Amino acid sequence: MIHSATRPKTDLSRFLNPRGVAVVGVSGDPTRIGGQALRLLTDFGYQGRIYPVNPKYPEVRGLPCYPELAAVPQPCDVALIALSAPHVAGTIEQCGKAGIPFALVLSSGFSEVGAEGKALQERLVAAARKASVRVVGPNCLGILNLKDNARIGFGGTSQLTTLKPGPMAMVTQSGGFGFGVVSAAAYYGLGCNYAISSGNEADLTLLDWVADLIERPEVEIVVAFMEAIDDGRRLLELGERALKLGKPILAWKVGNTAVGSQAATSHSARMSSGYELYRAAFRRGGLVEIRDVDDLIDISKVFLIRKLPAGNRVGVLTLSGGAGVLLADRCVEHGLELPALSDATRDKLSKTLVSFASFNNPIDATAHGYNDNFASYGKAVRLVLADPNIDQVVARVPRGKAAGPWSENLLETLRGTCKPLILNWPTAPDDNGQVLAYLEQHGVPCILGAGRAVHAMAALTDFARKRDAYLKAGKRPLRRAIAPQPLELPPTRCTLGEYRSKQLLARYGVPVVNERLLQPAAIEALASCPLAFPVAVKIESPDVPHKTEAGAVRLDIRDLAGLKLAARDVVAAARRHKPDARIDGVLVQEMASGVEVIVGAVNDPCFGPTVAFGLGGIFTELLKDVTHRFAPFDADTARGMIAEVKGAALLHGYRGRPALDVAALADVLARVSLLITDHVNRISEIDVNPLFVRESGVVAADALIIVKGES
Repeated sequence: MIHSATRPKTDLSRFLNPRGVAVVGVSGDPTRIGGQALRLLTDFGYQGRIYPVNPKYPEVRGLPCYPELAAVPQPCDVALIALSAPHVAGTIEQCGKAGIPFALVLSSGFSEVGAEGKALQERLVAAARKASVRVVGPNCLGILNLKDNARIGFGGTSQLTTLKPGPMAMVTQSGGFGFGVVSAAAYYGLGCNYAISSGNEADLTLLDWVADLIERPEVEIVVAFMEAIDDGRRLLELGERALKLGKPILAWKVGNTAVGSQAATSHSARMSSGYELYRAAFRRGGLVEIRDVDDLIDISKVFLIRKLPAGNRVGVLTLSGGAGVLLADRCVEHGLELPALSDATRDKLSKTLVSFASFNNPIDATAHGYNDNFASYGKAVRLVLADPNIDQVVARVPRGKAAGPWSENLLETLRGTCKPLILNWPTAPDDNGQVLAYLEQHGVPCILGAGRAVHAMAALTDFARKRDAYLKAGKRPLRRAIAPQPLELPPTRCTLGEYRSKQLLARYGVPVVNERLLQPAAIEALASCPLAFPVAVKIESPDVPHKTEAGAVRLDIRDLAGLKLAARDVVAAARRHKPDARIDGVLVQEMASGVEVIVGAVNDPCFGPTVAFGLGGIFTELLKDVTHRFAPFDADTARGMIAEVKGAALLHGYRGRPALDVAALADVLARVSLLITDHVNRISEIDVNPLFVRESGVVAADALIIVKGES
């Protein structure tokens, strides 16, 4: 693959809207791929020049057909290649000689089919580099530019006349599915200016296209349908750019349930599964995770209001008490607040609605609106929007003949407010369908289903919160807890024992338990314990990373005889567990106590160094109560990380228990993030388990570090 770092950024405007397209491998049969590609250009309004290329034909569909790319007139910006895989690399070389800067390879039979196809794709990449040609594909459906009527590719969906331009753009790693989503969005009134099927991404990737599209003024929302990416840090950068521009990237990640192929040596590797890191990325910046077509449509609609809420305070208005309760429940579940209305608003509502209406939030205007053609309900919406305690409103739409005039008045109300309003459509979509169409044509989202409406509102609110924080704080410089520290690491890949691992942690200022590493014979000769009782006794062996599972740990040893017996037991247990294990000695440690947490770090191949945090025991292993951050970060970021776990209340004092030293815990998280970042080329995993959090301070009772070999 041609990585973005190795190629200069290219202006892709002529790829999206070329002055000329050469269809290489064109066919006169409109059912074949080469024939479909030609028909999409000739029959759907493309304004550029079309150059069929195939030595078999003198002309195709009334157009002169050229024997090779060298004969194609200029300007020609794109070569659309519909040849068998073995002929593609040579054709890309011809593109370079002919001065054609872009190639779109529809052909399959490359890396997706095995070793032979992978070799063909490597030839394609080499040819593209040599010819300075940028490539989409291979194995893709092409590009849809509905704004300029340039449909460059093939496929049944690309031939639909119902596709429509609009402020959305989509990049998809699954062309068939992604283009189908574009069609579904059009059915619900959501247009898409651009859709790109990225295929095997031998050159231009999904992230390359997201980076290009988000900068275009005619694009307000970018949708990224992804199976996998290879540059997670670039995804984070794009999320930050999305915040700066105020344009959301709707991130749709699939393939999330497969078990990772890498054997997890440490807890940290098990805590940092691939999808969890994607989700951590989506929670940052202007990335909004979606999971289905409904999410895409609903969330896009609310963003196209072009109004961001100032906060998470929601006013709920309905004509039905049950609907209000349902909407209120969903708001609370999504972290949205339903504050009390101001006294002034309540007073005005009491003079507007009937006496038996509910003036609390949610506001139930009751069915009395039928008696005044919903004039009072419309005024109630206006009053709640104006309330200083409310940042945004979700309301149910009235039914019947009065819904039309009510909608017209609503538009007038909305022109005078910067607060977003979302309408929860109360019945079948075709009930008062003309009113629904009228409202949505004028930028008022109508969403079927209370849960869907609130979910979209929550996505808008979260984006607004992140953007507001970004604009206020900017890109805050990292406040390092410690300067980079030199470490002496073995030259080859290995797992360090607990004792050596904790020495490295201590170099970065992570508190560790007081301990002594002794040989078994030295323990047998002891006349007194080197530490105060009680103590813990553990085997020290790089070949036994999980000592508890091996039975090589003894706790709460209270006298010298027990210490010697425990030392013999852990050595024997290690030998039974792994007869050829290297035994570096026996660790004698002070007994530590506190609330157990796990701190882990992994050098992920996609996202780079990441840190995971979770409470110990069942909270991590069974309940998966884990949160992640991308290293390096400082203690302020770590505090937010700690607050995200569901069991965080245990750290802040629960049911009369004393509050623990969260500041010290945050400091350790930050220091671990620096350790793995500073030594990213040599350390692959760090596992601190358990780390005990106390009323004052923290202490690491066990640790494991995995070292990569020198490159």
